[in-house]
Amino acid sequence: MNYANSDQTSLKDSSLEEIPISSSLKEMIHKLGLNKIQKHLFLCADQTKPLCCSKEVGLESWNYLKNRLKELGLDHPNSNINPYIFRTKANCLRICQSGPILLVYPDQVWYRNATPEVIERVIQEHLLNNKIVKEYVISVNSNQ
Repeated sequence: MNYANSDQTSLKDSSLEEIPISSSLKEMIHKLGLNKIQKHLFLCADQTKPLCCSKEVGLESWNYLKNRLKELGLDHPNSNINPYIFRTKANCLRICQSGPILLVYPDQVWYRNATPEVIERVIQEHLLNNKIVKEYVISVNSNQ
């Protein structure tokens, strides 16, 4: 298919009203505030075949991340005071060593050994103060 000549709406010009989806899905999108998300964290946890860390270590980190974001009020759109951060438990982020692996998007910063202690530092330093936690970085977008 030639997308240049297709009848696609550009991302900048699209609005939820123009997208052909059900009203219940639109309601969920609004409830979650998807258009207000500032960061999205992906954590390798609860893997089908644990390779980067044990399943227990990954789940401990996942539970810490989701509970801590909730405690700090960062897991839902509130005000402009705090960033709105979404989280996703990924089965595998394909690094398969030094896990759990944590990806901060759209910053494209990848962290290793994302234990609760490291996650707390990432929350405090990276997410809240925009400072990369260099000692745990395994890759970072060259534009950072």
